[in-house]
Amino acid sequence: MATLGFIGLGIMGTPMAGHLIAGGHTLYVHSRSKTPQALLDAGAIACASNAEVAQKADIVFTMVPDTPDVHKVLFAEDGVAQGLTPGKIVVDMSSIGPMETKDFAARINALGCDYLDAPVSGGEVGAKAASLTIMVGGRQEVFDKVEPLFRLMGKNVTLVGGNGDGQTCKVANQIIVALNIQAVAEALLFASKAGADPARVRQALMGGFAASRILEVHGERMIKRTFQPGFRIELHQKDLNLALSGAKQLGVALPNTAVAQQLMSACAANGMDGLDHSALCRAVELMSHHTIAPDN
Repeated sequence: MATLGFIGLGIMGTPMAGHLIAGGHTLYVHSRSKTPQALLDAGAIACASNAEVAQKADIVFTMVPDTPDVHKVLFAEDGVAQGLTPGKIVVDMSSIGPMETKDFAARINALGCDYLDAPVSGGEVGAKAASLTIMVGGRQEVFDKVEPLFRLMGKNVTLVGGNGDGQTCKVANQIIVALNIQAVAEALLFASKAGADPARVRQALMGGFAASRILEVHGERMIKRTFQPGFRIELHQKDLNLALSGAKQLGVALPNTAVAQQLMSACAANGMDGLDHSALCRAVELMSHHTIAPDN
């Protein structure tokens, strides 16, 4: 059994950490908020700082909201880097910038340690069910050491390439998801405004070439008006900003991604940034003065 660390015990991190404990591993944890009692009851050992987690664990997982948060966790005065000794592994499962990830990896490598970027897709539901998709960037031999731990948290685990490639894959994932949410929202809004029953339209479309996981899950949310967050608009907004800033650096055009980002910004401007990203439909509804279905 391995001695592990986990930093970042939010809506995703808490169940992910729980799966590592359930796998029989010793787990040292730290979070800027109070460690959930359920994790402590399961055997997690709370530490006073990120550096202490790194001192005690051989493999340290991080799961925090954004690039600056990862930088602080790793390199602040009491950060992970302060507690590392050669041979340890840092695994960042946050969704952050690919370019910054390469820099973070180089700095950890310079300490004689290995680094994997391993962002996830699947939201809170996937985190709780241990069914996350995990996209990994790093060296093959390091991935091989950590893969059994990834499989305690997810089902689809892929080594995409070198450091930064996991994050690049996650950005690509978020582009596809956002544009699919936008497409479903526009299609159901069109159907509803034309007088058709959006629930029956969705049912019909699920049997054809337009069928998708987004139509299945988020289409239902749009119709039933259930926007409790599985993945918040503000987080998807952040991911699309990563896509657009990366596109600028690479000199490529992502016009539809820019539109989706603006729709999410419109939701945020109307106080909806804490809702599930399926609530992107609210932006096109507001512009159209029509809702897909009556609000509950």
